[in-house]
Amino acid sequence: MLKFVKWLVLIVLILGLAATAIVYGVLSLSLPALDGKGRSQAISSEVQLGRDSLGQAVITASNRNDAAYGLGFAHGQDRFFQMDLLRRNAAGELSELFGAAALELDKKMRFHQLRKRSASIVEQLPLKDQALLQSYAAGVNEGLAQVGFASFEYLLTGAQQKPWRSEDSLLVIYSMYLDLQTATFERDQALIQIADIFGIDMVKFLTQPSPYQAPLDGSQLPAYEQGIPELPAQDSYAYHRIEANQERGSNNWAVTGKLTSNSAGLLSDDMHLSMGVPVIWYRAQFNYQHGGHAYQVTGVSLPGAPAIVVGTNNNIAWGFTNGYLDTADWVALTSNSKTWQVTEQIALPDGRFEPYLLTMSEYGPVRDINGKQFALSWVAHMPYAVDMNLLQLEQAKTVDDALGLASQVGIPVQNLMVVDKLGNAAWKSMGAIPARKKPSELAISEADYSELWRQNELHRPSSKNPTGERLWTGNSRVVSAQDDLRFGNGGYAMGARSTQIRDRLFEQDQFNEADFNTLQHDNEARFLKPWHKLLLKQLSQHPETNQQYLTLLNDWQACACPDSIGYTLVRRFRDEVINTVFSPLQTQLEQQGGSLKYVKRDLEPAIWQLIEQQPSSWLNPKYSSWQQQLLTAFDKTVANLTAEFGGDVQNWRWGVVNELVIEHPFSQQIPQLSKLLDMPKAPGFGDSFMPAVQGPKFGASQRFIAQPGYLENAVMAIPGGQSGHPLSPFYRAGFSDYVDAKLTPLLPQAINHQIVIQP
Repeated sequence: MLKFVKWLVLIVLILGLAATAIVYGVLSLSLPALDGKGRSQAISSEVQLGRDSLGQAVITASNRNDAAYGLGFAHGQDRFFQMDLLRRNAAGELSELFGAAALELDKKMRFHQLRKRSASIVEQLPLKDQALLQSYAAGVNEGLAQVGFASFEYLLTGAQQKPWRSEDSLLVIYSMYLDLQTATFERDQALIQIADIFGIDMVKFLTQPSPYQAPLDGSQLPAYEQGIPELPAQDSYAYHRIEANQERGSNNWAVTGKLTSNSAGLLSDDMHLSMGVPVIWYRAQFNYQHGGHAYQVTGVSLPGAPAIVVGTNNNIAWGFTNGYLDTADWVALTSNSKTWQVTEQIALPDGRFEPYLLTMSEYGPVRDINGKQFALSWVAHMPYAVDMNLLQLEQAKTVDDALGLASQVGIPVQNLMVVDKLGNAAWKSMGAIPARKKPSELAISEADYSELWRQNELHRPSSKNPTGERLWTGNSRVVSAQDDLRFGNGGYAMGARSTQIRDRLFEQDQFNEADFNTLQHDNEARFLKPWHKLLLKQLSQHPETNQQYLTLLNDWQACACPDSIGYTLVRRFRDEVINTVFSPLQTQLEQQGGSLKYVKRDLEPAIWQLIEQQPSSWLNPKYSSWQQQLLTAFDKTVANLTAEFGGDVQNWRWGVVNELVIEHPFSQQIPQLSKLLDMPKAPGFGDSFMPAVQGPKFGASQRFIAQPGYLENAVMAIPGGQSGHPLSPFYRAGFSDYVDAKLTPLLPQAINHQIVIQP
């Protein structure tokens, strides 16, 4: 019997090893070649594609179109499935990959008809831009063809790899509109519903200006003085956990050469996005000739598009944060409004099509809100929303050159931060902004609709070399209070992060790359200190009962540090107070298909007014006092932490509660592959209201620091590797340096692999 068991164990082991060998064997067939020679009819002269130890693509070509081909080739080899998801998501074509489970998401995207818009815009682009997109698409398709075998994602889904087309690159840019701006019109919808149910005074109360304001000119919005509106009596006080919309944002800041040792401007940029495997950005360097000049451009590209999105040409360095200007209006329709219907056909894997009936108007697609029809006028629907003008930044020599381009670039509106080697530093709103003069957070009438929606705004606020020699943005209001009336609030962050960055910049008078790296990782909990004080006050009413929690709070370290339990208690307590107090609003909004989700980031001033004034209409009748209501919120905090992480408070450390978990989209469906596909887990460090932004699947998607003219010390850290192939040596390359806050070099290191393609 013992001998039989040994043989059985041996057979199982052999079968397991064989299965593993088969899996790795199949996967290895789709590994791209990193060295070799080839030919292409899509280029005019030799293109070299090198890769260093991180897998950074180093492209050398004689002209920009051939460089686009080289980048496309690298993207096609390393990231095609990611690119395919981006174009399909924007176009509403995921159901063809994933079946009926993706239909609702596809319908949500088809509402915007972005495939049709992309195809139309491509035809209107200048011929030189059309040629560049064609070169890029040829590179993508030939890079994909070189791989030969379909990647494992296509083997698992059974889907076919479709060739890349020029319009697909515009869809990838549209994917950023969807990521960065949909919260703007969803927030407006929520405010329309709140006004309809609770009145305009409630809207003003909930969206009153934040005390955390850090515009570049120091101006403050007028304080809210109308008082707390009465909350109507409720039939029932159901508790709701109000979901928070994930902030799509970023930090950037800059100092002029007066604050650096070598007199060149210094820039920092970290863009905050959802993080998965592979990470959204792709490191690349272009080396090409144009107009008799040699250009070298280094930074990160977005797979699917032929541009360096954030980077430097050694004359200037530039970075972006989401602008959050108001770029959308809902137009209230009447029974006399002209509308019509179109049918979008959504393809399924089995060849069938699911029809989606979409109501249209002259202002945009139509949605029902509280039983009434509203049309969405959104900048992404306009012909000027997308173009190839961002590429012109590559050839800018000074910040003035970059500022001159800002109003001509078709991307989601961003805070452009730019420095040059002459020591200048500047900020300006870059991207598509409608020229209509009166943005509105609530619905407008058809009579108030402006035809200026059809035009891009050319006049933008900006700042160059300010008196303080420092510039900063962080998704809160950057423009003056006067300009805010013109450009509107598209869902700004409350400003705690921007305020902390601004204050840190004024704490010293000289900066280098290491100083900026330290600021990128600043996790001091300045914003939560009033909440810490409030919680201590509440628990101190019963010190014997709460002694353990009081001890943890007194040792909270005032930071989102991995070993802080007190920070977790304060952070979760704030969430529960907001959930408890605003649940009556959430209850009625949900009955109308709405939510406070897109307004939750506005609620900080309102919740503090409620806590300080304690109006009886906002007190849940089951509680005898506001103190009991607040203490119950803490009890719920403890109960939730216990349910999620167990009763041992050591498991409530912020590093555990906010653990960084960066996953491949397939690992959740096939957990057996998670070890092969996912990045290693890392303790949570940072949070939402501080420079070091980090959540379990969200955070700084790159960290860039550069001084033009002195790039030997420039930094580009990314939470993942270049390749989307799990057996590639570049799959996780650079991740550990990112987690350890190391100064990962921006510039390519020694080239280890080279592909040469000739015409």
